[in-house]
Amino acid sequence: MAALILYGAVPNKNVFKALIAAEYSGVEIELVKDFEWGVMNKTPEFLKMNPIGKHVFESNAIARYVARLKEGNPLLGSSLIEYGRIEQWIDFSSLEVEEAAIAGLKRALTALNSYLASNTYLVGHCVTLADVIMTCNLSMGFSRLLTKSFTQEFPHVERYFWTMVNQPKVSKLFDEVKQTESVPPIQSASLPAQPKEAVKPKEKSESKNETSKPKAEVPEQDEAPKPKAKNPLDLLPPSTMVLDEWKRLYSNTKTNFREVAIKGFWEMYDPEGYSLWFCDYKYNDENTVSFVTLNKVGGFLQRMDVARKYAFGKMLIIGSEAPFKVKGSWLFRGPEIPQFIMDECYDMELYEWTKVDIADENQKERVNQMIEDQEPFEGEALLDAKCFK
Repeated sequence: MAALILYGAVPNKNVFKALIAAEYSGVEIELVKDFEWGVMNKTPEFLKMNPIGKHVFESNAIARYVARLKEGNPLLGSSLIEYGRIEQWIDFSSLEVEEAAIAGLKRALTALNSYLASNTYLVGHCVTLADVIMTCNLSMGFSRLLTKSFTQEFPHVERYFWTMVNQPKVSKLFDEVKQTESVPPIQSASLPAQPKEAVKPKEKSESKNETSKPKAEVPEQDEAPKPKAKNPLDLLPPSTMVLDEWKRLYSNTKTNFREVAIKGFWEMYDPEGYSLWFCDYKYNDENTVSFVTLNKVGGFLQRMDVARKYAFGKMLIIGSEAPFKVKGSWLFRGPEIPQFIMDECYDMELYEWTKVDIADENQKERVNQMIEDQEPFEGEALLDAKCFK
């Protein structure tokens, strides 16, 4: 396929994410010559590049796009569960490492150090996209902010970082990485934001006779957009249960939760229009780091945003020590779990789903305990509880 054009300049950790992913994927990328952030990104041509056009922007999205251009790319793992773990570490490196203040960063590095004590790489036994993005995010910290006196508390993170930056496909792109010897004056508690980049496929020829386009390019839309197809759930018969009313009751009930919210839920519940489900994470034995487990559940709830109009859920992270258990209770519009949710949120396949039998009082009580975050839950302490509403 034709080379991709990347709008960005090096050295820049966000640009390196795409370039390193390309090295591992055998994808050709050309940097726009003499790209100057603050100048070229303000031109009309650059500003036309947007989410509904034919370009991809945001560094992690660009790196994913590049990796997926190679079929069966080991950067994305060898199975669905490995892909899920890669995604959780990408979230972790972006949310806990890249944008954290010093106190939060120390907490994140503690969790990462604990994990790397028994793992060479973040997922599996070879470099994946999670390692590429984690290394790029750590590189700014090591070169500008994290002195040796700070990182020596995290020997496994140090070993991991220097192992990664000395990988041949990484070192050929990075200049010599040197750890900072002092911390520069900091204007704010958070690390400085990095500029966004944009990438587009490069056409093979500018000739008028050239009609072929790279497969990745989205054709221009000349016709008016077609009306968006209705979600099948919107075509179901009306339900006596109004989901937003239940969500408001849940949010606004501060006292007497059993008498007000739980009682109100069962009074509203319409078994003809909605269904209740329990979910249990299939790989609880791997939940050995609390922060990683919490991020895993948080990422799942973010990706469930596609179901916002049609679902309510509670997720419990259970246990006072590792391995932590992840269990949940969900309310979905319709008699079954909507297929579009199964299709669009890959996390769904990481859980065992069991339909609640509301004729069974024990199962109803289990729903009640999950909704109200009862502790102890099934004899164990709660590490955290998260709500999707």
